[in-house]
Amino acid sequence: MSTPHEVESTRVVKTVCHRDCPSTCFIDAKIQNGKIIATYGSKETPVTKGVLCPRGLGDPERVYSKDRVLQPHIKTDTGYKQVSWETALKIAASKLRQTLDENGRESVLLYDYAGNQGFLAWQFSNRLWNALGATRTDGALCSTSGHTGIGLHYGLTYGIGFEETSNYPVIVFWGNNAKNSFLHLWLSLMEAKKNKKTIFITIDPRRSETAEASDIWISPKPGSDVALCYGIAHYLILQGKTDQNFISKHTVGFEKYKEEALKWTPERVTKITGIPWSKIEKIADIFSEKGPAGFLIGLGLNKSDQGAETCRAVSLLSALLGEHRGFHYSDGNGRYVDWSYINGEKLTEKPSRIVKQVSIGDQLESGDFKYVFVKGSNPALTLPDLRSVRNGLQQEDVFVVVNETHWTETALLADVVLPSPTYLEKSDINLSDHHRYVRLARKVIEPLGESRHEIWIMRRIAELVNATESWLFEDPWDALRKAHDGAFEEGVFDDLFEDKVLRLKQKPNDEYQTQSNKVEFYSSKATQLGYDSLPQQLEIKDQKGWYTLLNSSLPKWTHSQFRDVYGPIPDIVWINVEDANKLSIKNGDTITLFNEYGELRLKAEITDNVKEGILWAPRPLVDDKNNSLNLLASSHPQKIGSGPRFNSIKVKIKKVT
Repeated sequence: MSTPHEVESTRVVKTVCHRDCPSTCFIDAKIQNGKIIATYGSKETPVTKGVLCPRGLGDPERVYSKDRVLQPHIKTDTGYKQVSWETALKIAASKLRQTLDENGRESVLLYDYAGNQGFLAWQFSNRLWNALGATRTDGALCSTSGHTGIGLHYGLTYGIGFEETSNYPVIVFWGNNAKNSFLHLWLSLMEAKKNKKTIFITIDPRRSETAEASDIWISPKPGSDVALCYGIAHYLILQGKTDQNFISKHTVGFEKYKEEALKWTPERVTKITGIPWSKIEKIADIFSEKGPAGFLIGLGLNKSDQGAETCRAVSLLSALLGEHRGFHYSDGNGRYVDWSYINGEKLTEKPSRIVKQVSIGDQLESGDFKYVFVKGSNPALTLPDLRSVRNGLQQEDVFVVVNETHWTETALLADVVLPSPTYLEKSDINLSDHHRYVRLARKVIEPLGESRHEIWIMRRIAELVNATESWLFEDPWDALRKAHDGAFEEGVFDDLFEDKVLRLKQKPNDEYQTQSNKVEFYSSKATQLGYDSLPQQLEIKDQKGWYTLLNSSLPKWTHSQFRDVYGPIPDIVWINVEDANKLSIKNGDTITLFNEYGELRLKAEITDNVKEGILWAPRPLVDDKNNSLNLLASSHPQKIGSGPRFNSIKVKIKKVT
């Protein structure tokens, strides 16, 4: 039984999750005697509805993890040595000033990403690097190729909102394992399936958890989705099942699209995709007769050789069937928030050199950068071609500063490590890239150890390198207030400080930011940029003895986070029964996957959830030799959008004896 003192010292603080996840859950954190004892899903939004995923529930343990970075450290010949903030910052700033003077601002690289998506912790603290004109990446590791591909035809890439999704009688999960990667949308859609008899169709080379729960699972050959889209279009056009009224009013270029689609005969489509024509007819009939269909395009779909082409092809099926943006990919660019003001991009007179994020390893190895500042990311595990990344970060003439909450693989390669609080130890604002609900993410507890806010670190370095731009020292909440002017349907930014829940405005779904102000089946922008104006089915290169390795995330981990809470990501690989028999592999055998980049030792799980020639493993696992899955991935970016090719990894297999 609790004592009166214990009852008095227990309280609940309202906050918001800052993970790289579209749910962006509202969280109620229970505090007892100054310590977080539990986290719960808030009921203040129709998204979270009182439910948290394993990561949200595991956050308290992660805050108090033995892997936290709680003091500044510098690298020595014998390991890492704890030092004072003054010492660590003077070393980091002195080396930065020296690099700027001797090698120029282009030799300084800011490598940041969405490990903490708070506007203050991530975006505002980038103001220093924009003021200095440091080199930045194009941020293309996650979703840019899909954005670029869809944007060629629609302008911006926002689409179906969270609430609207459950109104669609047909939901198509195209390369989207929503049951794992978007729990709250999944729960909403399951309610619709129960109450409205919503039809679920999953299109994915592997039988995912979402496919298991769907009415129909279509398993095209990896990389053949554009052919599948043209096959669907071919059938709909010949059967007169397209929406000609919509097409004539709201689109341009349909005749050229039609001409291409009609070249994709049943025989040609089936040969490339491996899908019987009867199945293609079946789902096309469902789209047109049971619809409208909402197409949920997974981010994993854009991480392949065919990524941008696939995303643009899928999105056009929506217009073919008469829907304004009847797809969801990622909605962040449909908002009225001035991100470039928050991070200072629009305030600086020193434009930064932008380099391809996917190819950073190559550039590090070639000596392009002499100073690297890393925050909100773990590139030594999450980038492709990890051998080059790790070699580059360890070169003697490259000075690496890592601003982190935990001891990651990247932190363990740094010359200086600067500790920051987790999102539960600071106040901030975070917006979902799908739903539109916003509330203040309040600080739940005081920062542990000597961890300091990213803005404090940014400003101290700015002072030490004599950066004088006044906007570096603007009140950060004033900056957010300005950036959110006119961003909400009702209410204003300051209402958030009263714990009110606001709703973001979103640009109209019938508005298209193309040159024609319509959906462009035949893209004028693509022509200008030197791309094909219609989606293209790129060649699928098959070689005997080679397998396509697919990968995706599991519910307990966000990229490389939460291994300190739930243990290592399982080092397993799915292999088809027939392939296993040919190679004399038994369930549980250790096998080696290898290619020109390296090799990986994994435990075989024999299954019919993947077809012959296809493998699947969870991302980003680490094997017993400390090799990561991304070691096997190419650093050659896609032509459109410069995205990665994680789901087009080709490997050979050998059994470990």
